[in-house]
Amino acid sequence: MDRLAAMETFICAVETGSFSAAAKLLRVGQPAVSKTIAALEESLGTRLLLRTTRGLTPTEAGQTYYDAARRTLDQANEADAAVRGAGSGFTGRLRISAATTFASLHVIPYLGPLLKQHPELNVEVILDDRSVDLVEEGIDVSLRMGVLEDSSMTARKIAQGRRRIIATPAYFQCYGVPEHPRDLEAHQAVIYNRAGGGDTWPMRRDDVTYSATVGGRLRVSAAEGVRAAVRANLGLAMASEWMFAPELASGEVVTVLDDWTLPPIDVWAVFPAGRMTSAKARVFVDYVAALLGG
Repeated sequence: MDRLAAMETFICAVETGSFSAAAKLLRVGQPAVSKTIAALEESLGTRLLLRTTRGLTPTEAGQTYYDAARRTLDQANEADAAVRGAGSGFTGRLRISAATTFASLHVIPYLGPLLKQHPELNVEVILDDRSVDLVEEGIDVSLRMGVLEDSSMTARKIAQGRRRIIATPAYFQCYGVPEHPRDLEAHQAVIYNRAGGGDTWPMRRDDVTYSATVGGRLRVSAAEGVRAAVRANLGLAMASEWMFAPELASGEVVTVLDDWTLPPIDVWAVFPAGRMTSAKARVFVDYVAALLGG
């Protein structure tokens, strides 16, 4: 059995949801697809696919095999392209993860030139503010913000952004403009319940440091929630300029205490441990770094 061809057949069956659709895509007969899958299951000693009224569904073992086979096939395609000197573009799937708001504002809208340059490249973006398990989720590269919790990860810092104290003009008109970080303690803060957030906001001006311990009736676990709360005049927030880029440009939100400096926020490209970084992932990271001016 040609193991790589069997992997390709299995991947097509999973992604199309039926043997007939896979056969059409591979330009072979349906019996050939069924025979290949059966031989693959026999060689592995486990069931990979369940046949239901809705089509084909991978078993737990099948899903694990699919993720590994998908990566193997992508790497094989990259190897073929490298040997052929195919500098015109990459092929296959690039699976990335990134924080929802950051990617929606600063990455996804600008993928057009990258996709045009590599017409056979498919990009799958997993949007999640959590730090997902890259190996378990089959992620090629993750864009993460803030301090990396695991120092053993293979990572590259690609940009650094400024944090600001942000709210709407209407909020400041109602509650007043803070003139010193201690004034923040009398305001309603929208508190971001993730790493880099919390209710302690350290600030520095020249040789003076001050950590404001803020209070607020609203805590949220995703950046989009911070954006929604601030825009609804529910409070002020400590946030990166990236998070509110459109609103800062339009004047919908404004910054205060601009002569004070808050800890910057870093953007990292994180790669799965124990796996060689794919050329596609490196090209993507270089592209994003250029977008961010990194």
